[in-house]
Amino acid sequence: MDVGFTAEQDEIRRTLRELLHKRCGPEELRAALATPAGHDPALWAALADRLGLPGLALPEAYGGVGCTVTELALAAEETGRALAPSPFLATTVLTAPLILALGTGAQRAALLPRLASGALTATLAVPGTALATALALTGDNGGEWAGGGRAGGVQARRAGERWRLYGQAEQVLDGHSADLLLVAAHTGGFARSRTLLFLVQGDADGAVRTRQTALDATRSQARVQLRDVEAELLGDDGADVLGALARTGDTAAAALACEAVGAADRALERTVEYVRQREQFGRAIGSFQAVKHRLADVYVRVQAARSAAYYAAWATAHGEYVGGLALAQALEALRTAAAEGIQLHGGIGFTWEHEAHLYFKRAAGDDLLLGPVHRLRAHAADAARLFEGREVTV
Repeated sequence: MDVGFTAEQDEIRRTLRELLHKRCGPEELRAALATPAGHDPALWAALADRLGLPGLALPEAYGGVGCTVTELALAAEETGRALAPSPFLATTVLTAPLILALGTGAQRAALLPRLASGALTATLAVPGTALATALALTGDNGGEWAGGGRAGGVQARRAGERWRLYGQAEQVLDGHSADLLLVAAHTGGFARSRTLLFLVQGDADGAVRTRQTALDATRSQARVQLRDVEAELLGDDGADVLGALARTGDTAAAALACEAVGAADRALERTVEYVRQREQFGRAIGSFQAVKHRLADVYVRVQAARSAAYYAAWATAHGEYVGGLALAQALEALRTAAAEGIQLHGGIGFTWEHEAHLYFKRAAGDDLLLGPVHRLRAHAADAARLFEGREVTV
């Protein structure tokens, strides 16, 4: 493993950081959150035009940049630093790889260039609140999470050449604003049930999308109700949907781990800046040994999480799937950095006027969406059969 970054990778990081610094400051962030979409479409267009961010990891044949998961993760680290609200996670990290992996030639040609250009946004809609399970991060994604052929979840039935979907999905990232929904649904009845993915237009008849009030306002979520909605099957009904979801989940976990590291690093920076300026008893509070020790502990956690996240991004191209473990470590680091930041900022850290609380809400929101941390680790241990066949002696 080469632990250094190439000049191109460093340039991606630098350019993205500069752009987000100019276009996604505290005032711009709050303004974007107050819009119906929950993000700034103009910023998303700028990220597409200057960096090709929506298609960063898509092949050049489909209008993408052709980079690896490592570049995708580095980009996520910078968006995490700024807490930038955008369709990046839903469109680029979750949906585009599934269309690339499972779509027919016609579907890829029709959708991927538009996704890569930023002209089309998309999201993955999973029944209930089972996104982490569907992506095989916190449990076996055998298909029960999609309804299991029973009532509930999202059910699909064939109607001529098309399909009809009925059901509901919660916690759909950008589900209220995405142009395209990629819906996981069960078909075939209970005895022969299987999970497939379907393409649904965001404005399709019978699709009711409601933006939810999320703990983390920078990560927009929606409830999507599908009431006999027309859909198109992604790929064919013999595709390995569950395997593709698991592979996408590992990639997404590596990218999200880097995103959490970026947020944790920025939260630590802000706290260090503050304790250097705030004075008590005639001296800066950052000069007190107890404060130094607390921030040193945070620094160690962030650097360890960064190493794990970078390794997870590199490992995806080498057949090793450790994204879940890296995500667990990164979420812990972010929660610690954000909590210490609030404590050391004092009363101002809890207020809406200060940005410190946004980092803590990002940590808690990601833990609810893709965790919790102990389940990420427990599933990784089960997958590795870590505790099987061992006797404990006292």
